[in-house]
Amino acid sequence: MAFQDILVTTPADHVGTITLNRPEQMNTFSTGMARELNRALLDLDADPKIRVILIKGAGKAFCAGIDVTELAGKSPLEYQAWIETMEQPLVTISKLNKPVIAQVHGVAVANGMGLAAAADLVMAADTVRMGLTAINVGLNCVGPIIPVSRCVGRKKALELLLYGDLIKAPEALSLGLVNKLVPKEDLEDEALAWAAELAKKSPIAVRIAKTAFYRSEDLHYEARFAYMNEAFARLCSTDDAKEGVSAFFEKRPPQWQEK
Repeated sequence: MAFQDILVTTPADHVGTITLNRPEQMNTFSTGMARELNRALLDLDADPKIRVILIKGAGKAFCAGIDVTELAGKSPLEYQAWIETMEQPLVTISKLNKPVIAQVHGVAVANGMGLAAAADLVMAADTVRMGLTAINVGLNCVGPIIPVSRCVGRKKALELLLYGDLIKAPEALSLGLVNKLVPKEDLEDEALAWAAELAKKSPIAVRIAKTAFYRSEDLHYEARFAYMNEAFARLCSTDDAKEGVSAFFEKRPPQWQEK
């Protein structure tokens, strides 16, 4: 599928890369880009050659939110359909079998912060700034706050939502919005290497781990154990689980068959 507002590449190491490619607009979400991003996520998840998906932004920013030039002139029902399109990639990420890593630089604000928070893992430049800034122009970030609140907790989430302040990289790391900070000039190489390292793990084990994590997240404590134990039992019955243990004892790299 040809894309207008994103770039999709599938280099070596089983990593598929999606680049938000509206640099002159700070990679803000247009309707077209949102739809393309969602389609690319689903396509890469279905591609048997891909094991990890990496999302990054072209130009000076990861993503500066939603393109407000699309805001005017809609009915309430049209606004709802429009915002659902913008938020769909954030929902889709949680449903994919494959892990998604966000490579974040410059700014990640509003829906851009939501996209980063929705990613399974985040590596960011040590100069990054993040925030739910829509409140400052009379709007709000009630969609992006959903993944953000799962990272930072209730009180801090409400502060970010209601004040719209930008936070710097060290605070983003301490709040759990970011897994790793690296120097800006090293981000490209480090993020790809991190994704490639994850792609070496058993694809079946990674897939079961991710899907079980999300599907059990809202269960109560005991039910979550029951769900996770069933998922682990399924994993133990696979050929790749047996191969991983054999390779460990034989001190050799495992050969994953994905079955």
